[in-house]
Amino acid sequence: MTKMPTTALSPVGETALALSLTEEQKQYLTFTLGEEVFATGILAVKEILRYGTITEVPMTHPCLIGMINLRGRVVPIIDLALRLGRKAVDIGKRTCIVIVEVKSGESSIEMGIVVDAVRAVLDIPVAKIDPPPAFGIHLHHDYMLGVSRLDDLFVVILDLARILAMDELVALMAAR
Repeated sequence: MTKMPTTALSPVGETALALSLTEEQKQYLTFTLGEEVFATGILAVKEILRYGTITEVPMTHPCLIGMINLRGRVVPIIDLALRLGRKAVDIGKRTCIVIVEVKSGESSIEMGIVVDAVRAVLDIPVAKIDPPPAFGIHLHHDYMLGVSRLDDLFVVILDLARILAMDELVALMAAR
């Protein structure tokens, strides 16, 4: 395994980063939310859909915008921008629903995340991924696996398993 950068992380943080960003995980789906570029490991992505009709679910947290029927399976849809504390995604021609599989304990669940636009799949070597900065990014530190600078592009690599963790989503719904 490639040695991870050692900037301002405790040994526990370095270990967690190294375990999350393994040598096998070099490809990332990049997408935009507003003007920012984010990425998630391609291994979690099941498919990308054009934004379409979503059935609303009453009395839920605003980030859970509804459900879709995906070939006979009910898939919850999350507005990722709202989940991250930002302004809701503006629905446009390039808006997509990215279907991801999220591990939850021993099981996994398919969820859809709404993003402004899907950019590309990029190869990002582990050596080019730095730990999340302690400041400067308006995002919960635990939601980031790392950051990478690729030419003139700054990419925040998200930990979707943590962002879409069922216990956190259930707590959000209960707080409503």
